[in-house]
Amino acid sequence: MSTPSFPHLFSPITLGGTTIRNRILSTGHDTAMAHKGEVADQLVAYQEARAKGGAGLIVVQVAGVHRTAKYTSHILMADTDACIPGYTRLAEAIHRHDAKVFGQLFHPGREIMEGEGGSIPPAYAPSAVPNRRFRVMPVPLTEALIAEIVSGYGDAARRMQAGGLDGAEIVASMGYLPAQFLNPKTNLRDDRYGGSLENRMRFLREVVADIRAKTRPGFTVGIRISGDDQDTDTIEPSEVVEICRLLDAEAALDYFNVIAGSSATLQGAIHIVPPMAIETGYVAPFAAAVKRVVKKPVLVAGRINQPQIAESIIASGQADMCGMTRAMIADPEMPNKARTGRAEDIRACIACNQACIHHFHKGYAISCIQHPETGRELTHGVRPPITRKKRVLVAGGGPAGLKAAAVAAERGHEVTLYEKSSLLGGQVLLAQLLPRRAEFGGLATNLTRECEIAGVRIVRGTTVDRALVEREAPDAVIVATGAKPHWPAIEGRESAHIVDAWQVLQGQVNIGQSVVIAEWRPDWIGMGLAEKLRREGCRVRLCVEGIAAGELLPWYVRDHWAGVLSELGVEVIPYARLYGADGSTVYFQHAASGAAMAIEETDTLVLSQGQVPDASLSTELEGVCQSVTVIGDALSPRTAEEAVLEGLTAGSGV
Repeated sequence: MSTPSFPHLFSPITLGGTTIRNRILSTGHDTAMAHKGEVADQLVAYQEARAKGGAGLIVVQVAGVHRTAKYTSHILMADTDACIPGYTRLAEAIHRHDAKVFGQLFHPGREIMEGEGGSIPPAYAPSAVPNRRFRVMPVPLTEALIAEIVSGYGDAARRMQAGGLDGAEIVASMGYLPAQFLNPKTNLRDDRYGGSLENRMRFLREVVADIRAKTRPGFTVGIRISGDDQDTDTIEPSEVVEICRLLDAEAALDYFNVIAGSSATLQGAIHIVPPMAIETGYVAPFAAAVKRVVKKPVLVAGRINQPQIAESIIASGQADMCGMTRAMIADPEMPNKARTGRAEDIRACIACNQACIHHFHKGYAISCIQHPETGRELTHGVRPPITRKKRVLVAGGGPAGLKAAAVAAERGHEVTLYEKSSLLGGQVLLAQLLPRRAEFGGLATNLTRECEIAGVRIVRGTTVDRALVEREAPDAVIVATGAKPHWPAIEGRESAHIVDAWQVLQGQVNIGQSVVIAEWRPDWIGMGLAEKLRREGCRVRLCVEGIAAGELLPWYVRDHWAGVLSELGVEVIPYARLYGADGSTVYFQHAASGAAMAIEETDTLVLSQGQVPDASLSTELEGVCQSVTVIGDALSPRTAEEAVLEGLTAGSGV
């Protein structure tokens, strides 16, 4: 079915032997939802939600094709027939909603992250060229082991077909094993697998041939490849295009899935899951370069978070299908909403990376700060029914309060949300003022829309107090009143010019030419303020109590921002615990040794020392309402992720 708004996006497409209902693709992405290498119920529920939400094609996360491919302890493995029953359950769940499903065939080569029990297994690659990101020195592959791995690809594809999957995708992107063979800077071999382009393509050609030999006709086989590794020690983009042209001419592949980035370096890895500082749809030109030389369909992914962006890419002929993975992590119903004319109701991904890839890097199941139901489909996939309609009062219109109100109202309660200011969003309104973080404001926009759809009554410019609650007499009160900046005791405070981060962002204070930022929790605030003030012409020294600026941020956000600050000339001083200030000097202690550190020639000290909860209302309401629940920063100042999750829990339980 097509719609007037997105006619290209909602037209069918055929990839090999598979006809797909629309051009929306959920790309292969690790979820940390596998269990002992096999498909688990949590993964089935997660992917089924995207199929039900209207995705055309779901490519399941990477599956190791050989015992040496286990790059994390929670990877799917397809190296034995034990994987077939899990794939069968997954395929049945996805097909139930008329979507199609492919599996990913994977070997990381030298890109090993961790192994069972914390030990690191040996890594195998074409040559002994070290990985710069994970500090891995690989073992050169013997021809006998190459043959084993090639056979593993075909065997894994056969198992996927036996499990009911519609196709398989060879992961030759992001510096993984096939890409390591293709790249002359990582393939230093002098045998028939190295040297000329013909030889460097031999491994991939053998893989494709083995898959075709072991699968039945009609099974779709494609390749995922990086159009540009966005790094220096990589294969040239022009050679990638030539490789695709040669493979297409051989007619063994059914499609080309083009992305960007490489797992091998910090610089290249940023593009595996590009953060919001990187423009939307930026990979499309790489796909267009491939599309110009191949006849088979070309897919593309990379910061395509809205249907209008995908429609434009397809309509312009840059690609035939768009990967919108994070868009459907944030809103599994995105395709259905776009198809039925409800685009304004889409919960757009803001590319914060906080609960999706950041969870994976920490070994947890992926989720979304805006939609914590993601990854929790088995526990929060369906709203619990109410036994009695209640009058619910929510105090505070930040992320926690908005989510709590929306969920409680969706369940059927009568909900009123009070916000003391004229704007909804709480600290989101401050976060969006940081450089290149305006998109974060979408969190408030999206949660507000959820409240509107659910029928929440919203009252702005009103502070909730005991008298208001007594007058309204609700059955339950949810306190989400947020937090305030923490000002620690600072020796010499009276003689120094000291302000806090909130005051700077709100434009309430004057800032001198030379600024020191003292950050207790190394996250967005310090790095964002450092960039903002440096761009405004200040000399900036960012002093963090952790081991590095952005220590607690998602990796790709941190690394991208670190590069920006370096280019701007911001001086970063780690292990710096704030102690005192007087005149033009700020005093720190080294957080590990306790040694004194003095930062001189300082005009302004900017504090980013965390927040303290503003939960006075809960005390004030003692004896007024039997059901009072405190959530978000009012309970304990953390991040938007915890605030929205606690809003979900409170709204579900009231």
